[in-house]
Amino acid sequence: MGLGNQLRDLMLRQRGHLFNWVPVCLALGIGWYFTLSEEPSVPFLIALGAVVLCLSILAWWLPEAGAPVAVGVALIIAGLILAAARSHAVAGPILGWRYYGPVEGRIVALDRSQSDAPRITLDQVRLERVPPSRTPQRVRVSLHGKIEGIAPKPGLRVMTTAHLSPPSGPVEPGGFDFQRHAWFARLGAVGYTRVPLMGVAPAEEGDRGLALFRLRMAASARVRAALSGDIGGFAAAITTGDRSAMSQETLQDLRHSNLAHLLAISGLHMGLLSGVVFSAVRLLLALHPLTAMRWPSRSIAAGAALVAASGYLALSGGNVATERAYIMVAVALCALMIGRRAISLRAVAVAALIVLILRPEALMGPGFQMSFAATTGLVAVFGWLREVRTEALPRPLRPVMAVVLSSAVAGLATAPISAAHFNAVAHFGLVANLLSVPLMGLLVIPAALTALLLAPFGLEELGLWVMGLGLRWILAVAGVIADMPNARGFVASPNGWVLPLLAIGFLTLVLWQGRLRWSGIPMICLAFYLWHTGERPTVLIADTGTLVGVMTPQGRALSKSKGAGFIARNWLENDGDGAQQAAAAARWGGSPEFRSIVHLSGKRAVAQFSGCDPGQVVVASVPLPPEMSANCAVYDPPKLRETGAVAMSPGPTGWQVVTAKERAGNRLWNRKTRRRSRGQ
Repeated sequence: MGLGNQLRDLMLRQRGHLFNWVPVCLALGIGWYFTLSEEPSVPFLIALGAVVLCLSILAWWLPEAGAPVAVGVALIIAGLILAAARSHAVAGPILGWRYYGPVEGRIVALDRSQSDAPRITLDQVRLERVPPSRTPQRVRVSLHGKIEGIAPKPGLRVMTTAHLSPPSGPVEPGGFDFQRHAWFARLGAVGYTRVPLMGVAPAEEGDRGLALFRLRMAASARVRAALSGDIGGFAAAITTGDRSAMSQETLQDLRHSNLAHLLAISGLHMGLLSGVVFSAVRLLLALHPLTAMRWPSRSIAAGAALVAASGYLALSGGNVATERAYIMVAVALCALMIGRRAISLRAVAVAALIVLILRPEALMGPGFQMSFAATTGLVAVFGWLREVRTEALPRPLRPVMAVVLSSAVAGLATAPISAAHFNAVAHFGLVANLLSVPLMGLLVIPAALTALLLAPFGLEELGLWVMGLGLRWILAVAGVIADMPNARGFVASPNGWVLPLLAIGFLTLVLWQGRLRWSGIPMICLAFYLWHTGERPTVLIADTGTLVGVMTPQGRALSKSKGAGFIARNWLENDGDGAQQAAAAARWGGSPEFRSIVHLSGKRAVAQFSGCDPGQVVVASVPLPPEMSANCAVYDPPKLRETGAVAMSPGPTGWQVVTAKERAGNRLWNRKTRRRSRGQ
């Protein structure tokens, strides 16, 4: 048999399963766009569109074995065009300098920062002496200090005096790009204030865009009035998406026990709510012979569940994770309404395709990757189990086995992604989930739905009290698991090829038909090998010059025990090092690694510096005089503004230097802006 015939047979074997590869090809193109070093020009994108059109026409004329290849290539290019179009669609002004002065705007979001400070997001922004064409569409301001002004409320127009700056770049080359994240969130500036908020104008009651926001905050307040402390904050988080009442200690316990996913209104919550409503409506319809025998009870129950899921989406704020979960549930429920199988790989592919078309940037976030990895793994495993006879397993044990198996499969599918993004592995996460997740479906979600139904009569406290019992148990489990010895392990960040290779290997194993699917296993093994053998940079320099990190046999040593805490925490996490900044600073000095690295922090250190030796690297937090940089490499604020954060590793001819600006490229979200003070 010739090669052509073998390829034809190979493609014909995939007949009926090729649609599952449509979102995969689209995702490859989207990922390709985000790895470009230069923003593609509009004429180039138009030319690519013409290529897509030609390939689509060509697919009609190609034989059945070749047409899918042409369509696949067209989808990959279309993914790049789609991501570029989305990037241009969300374009808005970015503040190009550090600003201090009056800030006025309308409150459109309330949350808390990583330092546990209240934080507001403003739109309709006004800045002093800044023209509207250069004013960001949205700014985010953390409220530091003891602020005794008015309480932030949805839609309220406020004014304060704040420090604002452009969104910062990665803390190290190849690290998380906050500039890109802020671009798609339409955040043109971030900052803080220590001045009380002043009300400028009351919230506009007729504003439909903020009506749901006000409803959410009102519902959150009622929940927290009935349930105090972290229990109330937890209840508000899973019903309205408002996490502002939860303490950092409780959040850490949930993260360390791998239960933090219960906070996000995602596929678990949306699926449980829809399942409870679907089962309840179908049970009610089955109580009467007329509705049971003559009405399409399954379709009616699916429609009721879809209405409930839509209401939950609106009440929860409709963030990206919730939208993604809603789309997945809606696809499944619509399949039930038309008599198709609700849970299938095709349904997962449809949901992924819709999410990627609406928000292509979601591909780069851990939420999209983890949710679709878990769903794809669960659907594939339980699909394979349909062909396995389970009569030998006692009937009462089958639900228990299903819970254990689903938790294990979801945990295994998401563990590499979670470790890559968050650099930590919860060793007892499976145990914590087995003790907590069933309670969400059996008690917490039904009680929350009961509270919602009783709320119009003022009796929601009964349902919330029952809900609180379940949440109290979950928080107790999180606290016990988080306090166990060696509850967390730390993992170094992988290089950029690891996760794509893992994904392609996993999808080949699950989606491909025939023996070639087993080629996914070597891909997965190669990805883990590259992860294990990857090396972290020897020297890291912060883009402000305020912190330097040098890798030693004991771990990364930091030049300061305080200050630049966010950068220090990210460096250590990316190293897979669980040490605190003070412990890492104790490693500084006293070994050969530091002879060629000099860090000057502050004007006094620069004034006392007599000059550098040949081959040394001098990092300063304030500008250095030109005569001090004659014999060595100098990284001071003027230099670092051009390079961003710097990574250095020894090479055959000296230091191999990689800058954050080089790795990030020249993209829409990081193009050069003027950096000077305004409004001072």
